[in-house]
Amino acid sequence: MSIPPKSRRYARVELPKGMLVAWQHLGIRKVSRVGVLAVGGIFISTPDPPPVGDVITIFFEVADGEVRARARICDSQPGKGMGVEFTSMAQDSRARLNRIMKVLNRETVAKRA
Repeated sequence: MSIPPKSRRYARVELPKGMLVAWQHLGIRKVSRVGVLAVGGIFISTPDPPPVGDVITIFFEVADGEVRARARICDSQPGKGMGVEFTSMAQDSRARLNRIMKVLNRETVAKRA
């Protein structure tokens, strides 16, 4: 029996070199690498992710500033990482994220051509 692929609301961009993200859970701060970036969330590589349903605060730098957001953990894979969905983000952070995603999506399309 095959498992149907997860449906995605937003295009995802894999970041093979990763990008650093600072995140905080229950008052503990950590820094990890982002493996996948999307407008709706990110996949954070970390060996000991918090459980599904927990909320974290994240911070990462893009070309024109910092993106700050609260996010809910949707997928937790011990030894691998966690998929998180953005739940709240200031308007300026959302604008920065949208701009970087447009650039990354264009680069991805250009590489496939």
